[in-house]
Amino acid sequence: MFYAYILVFSKILNKNYTFAAKTIKLEQKDKEIFENGQKLPLIDEFYTVQGEAFHTGLAAYFIRIGGCDIGCRWCDTKISWSFDTHRLADVKEITENVLKSKADTIVVTGGEPTLYQLAPLCSEIKKHNIQMHIETSGAYQLTGEWDWICLSPKKQTPPRDEIYQIANELKVIIYNVAEDLKWAEEEATKVSRNCYLYLQPEWSRRKINTPLVVDYIKKHTKWKLSLQTHKYINIK
Repeated sequence: MFYAYILVFSKILNKNYTFAAKTIKLEQKDKEIFENGQKLPLIDEFYTVQGEAFHTGLAAYFIRIGGCDIGCRWCDTKISWSFDTHRLADVKEITENVLKSKADTIVVTGGEPTLYQLAPLCSEIKKHNIQMHIETSGAYQLTGEWDWICLSPKKQTPPRDEIYQIANELKVIIYNVAEDLKWAEEEATKVSRNCYLYLQPEWSRRKINTPLVVDYIKKHTKWKLSLQTHKYINIK
């Protein structure tokens, strides 16, 4: 069965967040609206520069797809959690917009894009010799043909085994420093030797966490620092 989760969050006194998950069964009629990947719930699409990890500074066209059941409390795109509040866009329409931008690199993100069949989107865009990148938690089966896979794993819903060995970069978000660094090291043992390793301080705790992450990287030099540079320079 395929399930989606609507995650409801409430603020508590210490300014952390707690979550309650309501499981909603997607009936066949719900799955059919995506037409096996020919249509996708589109939050936004825009041409900008990549702000994070290996391709920081690279011009790229972002395709942000709605729907996510991971529920990270520090998520900066909670608008993406529900799949049914975003318009359905045909992959041919998305491709036309990409071509208008003159971009030669696409980044597919979410939400969690691997909730959907992505082969039609990849096939349509790669007809035009455009590089296809994806950022995913790895929680679901990856479909489509990709030139770059950014694996950003989440503890509450770990990646599927098969994605570790095909990931080009591993990007671990550091929120609770000691706990997340320990987990990052565990995740790093699962990827290939050619996979780039990144630690990224969570944005709301960047002033405290960034110096700690930098110190850690200086002592563990297989890691590199990823910053959300697009937020520092105030672009999408």
